[in-house]
Amino acid sequence: MSATRRPLKSLGQNFLVDGNIIDRIIQTAHIQPDQPVLEIGPGRGALTVHLAERAGRLVLIEFDHALAAWHQDQQKENQRVSVIDGDVLKVDLEAILSETAQKWNVVANLPYNISTEVLFRLYAVHHRLARMTLMLQKEVGDRLAAPPDCSAYGVTTVLLGLWFDIRRAFVVHPGSFHPSPKVDSAVLTFIPLSEARADVGNEDVFRSVVKSAFSMRRKTLINCLKSAEFAKQIDCGELLEACAIDGRRRGETLSLEEFAVLSRWVTEKVAA
Repeated sequence: MSATRRPLKSLGQNFLVDGNIIDRIIQTAHIQPDQPVLEIGPGRGALTVHLAERAGRLVLIEFDHALAAWHQDQQKENQRVSVIDGDVLKVDLEAILSETAQKWNVVANLPYNISTEVLFRLYAVHHRLARMTLMLQKEVGDRLAAPPDCSAYGVTTVLLGLWFDIRRAFVVHPGSFHPSPKVDSAVLTFIPLSEARADVGNEDVFRSVVKSAFSMRRKTLINCLKSAEFAKQIDCGELLEACAIDGRRRGETLSLEEFAVLSRWVTEKVAA
């Protein structure tokens, strides 16, 4: 196996080849001495070689079996690096990250086709993280930083915003990759918060409320909430009235604080 093998379109592989961008990502990651680092989708190792020099411990998760084997061979003399040949959407991230009490630094050039799913998986282990530096499709990055009442504002904006301070570091143009994607990318930093931005009651309920509110973007909030599982136990009209939220609004107009109010009310009523 050679790291110069042709990228696989079926895996959404767009390998980073721009040395200046690689340097900027490493600088943005702010890896501290002896810090454990998780790299998702190392690909041909453009970032890996730099991470291996800096990390106290480096874990690579690579879905491409041939590339995983290549990384294992490349890093066989480095006891601080381990390679997981597997799917980041299926591996037990909690088990991996709980092997040390230290907070992890996550670095990744995420394939566009699974980036949102990966974000939700990382959201679930936010308590294990010190920082994330992720390269995403620029459109996804725009959604994460979007304010309420705009088309980009959605489920990922609200859920990730509960536990992370998210900022765009810089934009990466298609020419920095091989093959070149058809869209711009963006590098974003995610700093986990010590406390959630709002009291949402039960977080499973919060996710259900948020996902229901955006389930039919053209529909009013009350109609969207009626499709939720919790609507079998509570009256959505009563819910919105109790929370002083107009059911004729659309989900994209609600702030994080308003979603938190809805979530607390549902949590209380469902528990009762």
